[in-house]
Amino acid sequence: MNPVVHFEIPYDDAQRIARFYQAAFGWQTQALGPEMGGYVLAQTTPAAANSAAMGRPGAINGGFFQKKPDWPGQHPSVVIAVDDMAAAMQKVRAAGGTVLGEPMAIPGVGQYVAFTDSEGNRVSMLQALPMQPPG
Repeated sequence: MNPVVHFEIPYDDAQRIARFYQAAFGWQTQALGPEMGGYVLAQTTPAAANSAAMGRPGAINGGFFQKKPDWPGQHPSVVIAVDDMAAAMQKVRAAGGTVLGEPMAIPGVGQYVAFTDSEGNRVSMLQALPMQPPG
């Protein structure tokens, strides 16, 4: 099985959305800046040092992305972990989904691509980079 490992929510105003989720739910946020497309990380649960394991089983962290007039499906979505991006893209297409573009490299994280499922929902996949041993 491929687990949900991340969520994404679009925004019009990065500072406003960060303030909202901090005030409403106590989430910690970190703006990554223009070099990362204005993405804002959202920490909903502590992550273990040098690990993808979360502090609470079943809990995930996420982020906020800036709305763009020419992007389809800008709605809250989830990110699913995959072991092989090319194989996962083939499976999505074979199951009736549509892959939205080509995978993009996220420095220090891995390969990412969005897709729409058979019902038109925007979802994403992430093939993470191998974990580096601590030290």
